[in-house]
Amino acid sequence: MSGSKKQQIAFLGTGLMGAPMARCLLKAGFPVTVWNRDLSKAAPLVSEGARQAQSPADAVTGADVVFTMLTNGAAVADVLFAKGVANAMAKGAILVDCSSIAPPVARDHAARLAEHGIRNIDAPVSGGTAGASAGTLAIMAGGDAADVDAIRDVFAALGRVTHVGPSGAGQICKLANQQIVAVTIGAVAEAMILVEAGGASRAAFRDAIRGGFAESRILELHGGRMIERNFVPGGASANQLKDLDAVMAMAEELSLTLPLTSQVQQEFRDFVDHGGADQDHSGLLLHLEKLNSHHRE
Repeated sequence: MSGSKKQQIAFLGTGLMGAPMARCLLKAGFPVTVWNRDLSKAAPLVSEGARQAQSPADAVTGADVVFTMLTNGAAVADVLFAKGVANAMAKGAILVDCSSIAPPVARDHAARLAEHGIRNIDAPVSGGTAGASAGTLAIMAGGDAADVDAIRDVFAALGRVTHVGPSGAGQICKLANQQIVAVTIGAVAEAMILVEAGGASRAAFRDAIRGGFAESRILELHGGRMIERNFVPGGASANQLKDLDAVMAMAEELSLTLPLTSQVQQEFRDFVDHGGADQDHSGLLLHLEKLNSHHRE
């Protein structure tokens, strides 16, 4: 799929992450057809050069590469197999699923697509809406290495791609990424609780430890959100919990004991169950503040 002619792209799912990713592909000069279940979410991309399709099957007709960025495995299966995408895609085309779904589901989709002569890459991403807008996403690609290489120019418009193994491996690496994100958010939030209870400034504490061993993107971005108390979702807590549930399901399947992940999963479950579902995952701080409310009265 290399050469001077730009591959035809279809992008299914233009929500918080999908829209800026599609925009990056348009900026890189790729012809992009977009579809979203709520058509109004895809419409703004038309003024930036995209063609809007009325159905997912229409969107993928004639496409060389089809991206999906959907809510969960059930939504991906519905679009691929119930709404006719697998039947409408050309044989030899590549389906790149950037949704975060369970690894066994990703492997099942790859096998079913192969029966249609479609190549599949599970390629979940990390970097949030900021990385999606900037074209600096970390992309974890599972599937055939040759298929990943065939569309490296497409991936380059979105960020940095790493082939991590066979089908499902991308999703496993994304889950491991989400594990680290969740546990680190929990650690930063607990530290914020501790320093304030001890009489220090949260903002000054964060500034003081920047550049030391505790430095991380989580401290930089999510620590900043905690100080500003800005919990408008870049990554919703409900989605963080969904990923942690998938991590623990995988751990059970592999007979692994993951105590830190198990604890932070429970914290996110409690936060989501008590109204935090649509708050940014850095909003876990609010749950911890509630647990320690006797120090804030």
